[in-house]
Amino acid sequence: MLDRIRIVLIGTSHPGNIGAATRAMRNMGLEDLALVTPRCNPKDLEAYSRASGATTLVDSARQFDALEDAVADCTLVVGASARSRHLPWPMVGPRDLAESLPKALEPAEARVALVFGREDTGLTNAELQRCHQHVHIPTNPDFSSLNLAAAVQVLAYECRQAFLALEDASSSATSAPEREVDQPFGVTWDNPPATHADLERFFVHLEQTLTAIEFHDPDNPRQLMARLRRLFMRAHLDSMEMNILRGILGTIDKRLRDKS
Repeated sequence: MLDRIRIVLIGTSHPGNIGAATRAMRNMGLEDLALVTPRCNPKDLEAYSRASGATTLVDSARQFDALEDAVADCTLVVGASARSRHLPWPMVGPRDLAESLPKALEPAEARVALVFGREDTGLTNAELQRCHQHVHIPTNPDFSSLNLAAAVQVLAYECRQAFLALEDASSSATSAPEREVDQPFGVTWDNPPATHADLERFFVHLEQTLTAIEFHDPDNPRQLMARLRRLFMRAHLDSMEMNILRGILGTIDKRLRDKS
């Protein structure tokens, strides 16, 4: 489970925070780190110093030019945010998030990304809208600013607790009489979840088609695409459902071309 959870840091400005984040990850058994447009040298001596032995994670961290590239293969993307901005988005606490991960990671192809923003400004609205849900760490409202590595530590800890609970449950199930295993919606699901890359291609196609039928005006968007993002992100589409939706859009596009 833990090997399929990715920590994504966007626009990190201090190499020490990258090093401290890798230490927090290694403490809790997480090893997949992605850096999006870091504003510092991720392999600065300060990063290695603050890693305190987790230097292999500093060395193996992958760098990306955009969030979409860093999470393209992920099936659940969760953004760390102090609050929902402008448009309310599904929000969970760290423990609720962690407890949902075993089910989210049931398909072998599933990958989860936990996304953290810049030390000074956090995640942008556009970045938050590329997440299925947001996670909020309930800090003291009188002193709510949380260091980047500390935020990574909190979520990594909760992930590890969920992993240990899953191991305990598996051990108990092995020794207990055989029983029916709970499945999502009471059945084994028939298709893997759609990846983030699939979703992004769908949203591009959807906007193009809605613009072509004059339902969407790019010059006066009125948060239409943001609300549609929220709707489809909340649905957690599987790969077959995604193919059906893309097929519908493709058929609409063809009819429009035929009429013209």
